[in-house]
Amino acid sequence: MKIAELPFVKEFVRLCSIGDAQGFHERNGGNLSYHMRPTEAKAVRGILGAKKPGPWTDVDPKGDVAVPGLGGEWFLVTGSGKFFRNVAYDTEASVAICELDKEGAHYRVRWGLRDGGRPTSEFSSHLMNLEVKDRLSGGRVRVIYHAHPANLIAMTYVVPLTDRDFTRALWNTMTECPVIFPEGVGVVKWMVPGGREVAVATSKLMETYNNVVWAHHGLFCAADTFDNAMGQMETIEKAAKIVMLVLSSGRKPLTGISSDGFLAIGRMYGGDIPERFL
Repeated sequence: MKIAELPFVKEFVRLCSIGDAQGFHERNGGNLSYHMRPTEAKAVRGILGAKKPGPWTDVDPKGDVAVPGLGGEWFLVTGSGKFFRNVAYDTEASVAICELDKEGAHYRVRWGLRDGGRPTSEFSSHLMNLEVKDRLSGGRVRVIYHAHPANLIAMTYVVPLTDRDFTRALWNTMTECPVIFPEGVGVVKWMVPGGREVAVATSKLMETYNNVVWAHHGLFCAADTFDNAMGQMETIEKAAKIVMLVLSSGRKPLTGISSDGFLAIGRMYGGDIPERFL
């Protein structure tokens, strides 16, 4: 079997295609990473055989990022400057399977990026978030998906950039929202992407949330499966579209879901609705 035919690679490619079809990935916008399971890494090693790996490279160009909690692990990740629309067309040129060293400070490419290059410029953000989620979920959360959904980005210009304001605005649009993300969403005010500062800020919020808004930029989603990562992205973007439609009407909303309503949703569906959002 070829690596591109392995089930987890096909699921990865499918998410990229869906995200591109949704319009979430202009040009080379957005990125996706997957923390491979030991059985998947073993399968890849078996296919690679004696093929020589690439050189060890700093996880962060400045050399100040390490994720020791993920030392020695393997990851599938989109490449820097690569287009989501091309992942299905030429997978081996668009993505990379990377191995971390035992300290979690360096990676080497084991497969992919056939024509050269490196993993996404936000690889350090992905790894720092995956390290947090691996610890909190006991290894269950393995997907980090970052996209640029237009309505959510538009929201960051008209809704106060706080966790509470964003969460309440999104929750109030559809009953499904507090079911799908009952913990709410976190918000990072604008920072230059790709650096350690935004990676640290996002990973701190991932201690509490599975979805983090980057103001004037996009959304980071953490999930246990590719389907759930895309489901979170689609749900939050649809809610943001409703927010923007209501605001564009020029009328003050006459109705909405009350705090008691959110608590009732939580009781019905088993979600723990945080008191700070009520």
